[in-house]
Formats: sequence, C-alpha cells, structure tokens
Amino acid sequence: MRAKQVQTMAAYNRWMNDKLYATCAELSDAERKADRKAFFKSIHGTLNHILLADRVWFGRFIGKPVTFKSLDQELYADFAALRAERGSTDQDIEGWAQGLSDEQLAGKLRFTSMLRPEPLEFDLWVLVAHFFNHQTHHRGQVTALLSQLGKDYGVTDLLGLPEVAPRR
Repeated sequence: MRAKQVQTMAAYNRWMNDKLYATCAELSDAERKADRKAFFKSIHGTLNHILLADRVWFGRFIGKPVTFKSLDQELYADFAALRAERGSTDQDIEGWAQGLSDEQLAGKLRFTSMLRPEPLEFDLWVLVAHFFNHQTHHRGQVTALLSQLGKDYGVTDLLGLPEVAPRR
C-alpha cells in the first residue's frame, strides 16, 4: 500500500459516509434505531460501531489510544451529533492521510488490543488496509438495510469517487 492509495481511501471513506448519512437522515429516528437483525442490530448501531472502530484504529495510528467498553458501545444516541462527529473524524482521517509517506507505511505499529490484551505488532500498511476494509464491510451492511427500506444511496463503487472518476 502506498501513501496515494491511503489518501484515495480516506477520500472514499468521507464520500461514502457523506452519502450514507444523507440517506439515513431521510429516515425517522425510530427507523434508524429499529432492530433489523444486523450484527449491530440497527442502522444507528452499525453507524456507531463504524465510528467507534475508526476512532480506535485512528488513535493507534496517531499515538493517542482510545479506550472503549465494547464494540457495540453507543457513542452518540442523537443522530445529528453522530453525523457531526462522523464528519469531524473523516476530516481528521483525511488530514492524517495527506501527511503519510510510503516510508511510514512500510514501518511497524505496536499496540495492545483491548479484546486480546497482549502486545501486537504489524506492518502499518496492513493495519491501514484493515482500517479501510472494516469501514467498507460495515457500510455494506448499512447499504443492505437501507435497500430493504427502499432507500437509494447511489453509487458505492470506488470508481464513482469524484477524485478518481475519468475525465471526459
């Protein structure tokens, strides 16, 4: 993984989150919070989980570890607050990505997992790939739930990202 790839994935993350949150804003709070038998139960629960996990991984990347109680911990019950914090976190991720170098990505990152409290070490590029893959996985769950509600969230392909779309 190269720094340019990380920058593109950070832009994709922001773009997709903006699209999904805009679509989710069309739902009532009850619709967002209804238990839909997803892994994190509801759309709201899944969005909270994505933000929580992003903050945990991002904290590791920048050397400011984040603690949490559980992977389904609700960070924000209020959708407007959740959406605002998502936007702020995405801005931080993009800023961090802009400052990354290929040399940094080739380095190692040591951390201790709260789930398995033992020191771990990985190549940074592997952890960054996991970070973006995790987001995409759970956003896919949100898009499935939105589809079940008849909501159109638009194109989700990386090739639809305005920054990488072909110039005509």
